[in-house]
Amino acid sequence: MDQETPNPIELLHWYDRHRRVLPWRAAPGQPPDPYHVWLSEVMLQQTTVASVGPYFTRFLTLWPTIADLASASLQDVLREWAGLGYYARARNLHKCAVVITNDHGGIFPDTEAALRTLPGVGTYTAAAISAIAFERHATPVDGNFERVMARLFAVEVPLPTAKSTLRGLAESLTPTSRPGDHAQAVMDLGATVCTPRKPNCIICPWKRACAARARGIAEKLPRKAPKKRRPTRFGTAYWCMNKKAEVLLRRRPKHGMLGGMLEVPSTGWSSSDTAGSPPFEVDWRPLPGVVNHGFTHFHLELTVRAAIVDTTGDCDGEWFSLKALETVGLPSLMAKVVRHALKNLH
Repeated sequence: MDQETPNPIELLHWYDRHRRVLPWRAAPGQPPDPYHVWLSEVMLQQTTVASVGPYFTRFLTLWPTIADLASASLQDVLREWAGLGYYARARNLHKCAVVITNDHGGIFPDTEAALRTLPGVGTYTAAAISAIAFERHATPVDGNFERVMARLFAVEVPLPTAKSTLRGLAESLTPTSRPGDHAQAVMDLGATVCTPRKPNCIICPWKRACAARARGIAEKLPRKAPKKRRPTRFGTAYWCMNKKAEVLLRRRPKHGMLGGMLEVPSTGWSSSDTAGSPPFEVDWRPLPGVVNHGFTHFHLELTVRAAIVDTTGDCDGEWFSLKALETVGLPSLMAKVVRHALKNLH
């Protein structure tokens, strides 16, 4: 039997029957809310759907409209974002809300070009918002898109070299009718059927058009270039408590890694295993073990030193009770430092 040509209509019919129910996705027949689409797309960058759900719901409870989000303080937004990682997204989220509220009358631009002028909105996010929220003819190519296209057309060139080819193939399939549903259909297909491991080809609406399935190589695609080994950086965190059993935290600079977030006072992160300079001179004692944390481009190893001080004054930072540490929105790395310190203090 000759291989069929991929038919977007077949995929849309499949989507109408099997679409995922997601907190940010409009129900069938209901118009999408651009605020919900934008918020979810920013949250979903580098993060799983399962992780994002509770954050999305909490953000909408706290800030039901983009004007509400714009009027919130950045520190409140960062606190609620804690745990999602990639904190530049949270800073840009707040900045973008302010720009849309103040400069666009609270109304989202509806074209890719206009959306790309907004803080934190890149090529993918602009395409996703314009297609899903405004039914513009746009193709938001994410990892699911790349996997589906690589298998559908049996593209054996490894990623990331194949990205432009896969984008062109994805764009060639985007229909003029229901482009937003088509985009979400490809994403759902990749997430539930054309999965990275053990794709369920037998129930795929495009199985007769899939070149990789016909050649028996679906699970091997997309091919990926070997990952470079992540370098390791080192630093020291200084756990300081006063006589009230309060812990000293300080806010990191607005720009850079974990920008604007609260931290256990720490040194910079360098390629050499040195203790660095403490925030002030007291008798710091090293705690056993290290705190390990993975970032996208490097691995971090922190040693922790601890001290108890008599005074709560003349320190660069703020004092928090141990109970308060659970609610101040510490980033994941610093939450690890807290757990490590509490475990090893005795």
